Amino acid sequence: MENKRDLYLTGKCLVSMPHMDDERFADTLIYICSHSKEGAMGFVVNKKIKEFSFADLANQLPINTIHPVEPIDLHQGGPLEKIRGFVLHTTDYIKPDTVVIDDKMAVSSSIDIITDIAFGMGPKENLIALGYACWAPQQLENEIRNNSWLVADPTPELVFRTKDEEKWQKAIESLGIDLNRLSFRAGHA
Repeated sequence: MENKRDLYLTGKCLVSMPHMDDERFADTLIYICSHSKEGAMGFVVNKKIKEFSFADLANQLPINTIHPVEPIDLHQGGPLEKIRGFVLHTTDYIKPDTVVIDDKMAVSSSIDIITDIAFGMGPKENLIALGYACWAPQQLENEIRNNSWLVADPTPELVFRTKDEEKWQKAIESLGIDLNRLSFRAGHA
């Protein structure tokens, strides 16, 4: 018998199709941290924020740093609540508020993780996202059926160690897809 969890995309990545109509999601790779019959939530993991830095974030929070904060990239997690911060990270760092997604990935959103990252005591690998993307019940499933997204298996290598500007292409390649041969029309059997 099939596990209900297998029907959902928690812990997977969405790869936007080249013809994505919504420019907010063009050429994006989204890590899905939650997907159920109630809908889905995830973070864009390949779009840096250029106008706001980790040092700016640390200065706005009650984090007292003695030394200058190392430069850390912030990512545009999605179009919703762009001032709300989330950290997608490896499971070597677990605190009471941490949501463990699978054996490799977790999400935290407390000020503690930002403080620990600022002081070099955070998770081994992390990605800080401001904002998130979410879908209503059945919305994501319909978008996939309509050829808006491909589904890929993420790896820590892809999410944390690949350059942002290469993540989308690497995800497409991991699926063994030749973009030149890809049809942009949805078909239903």
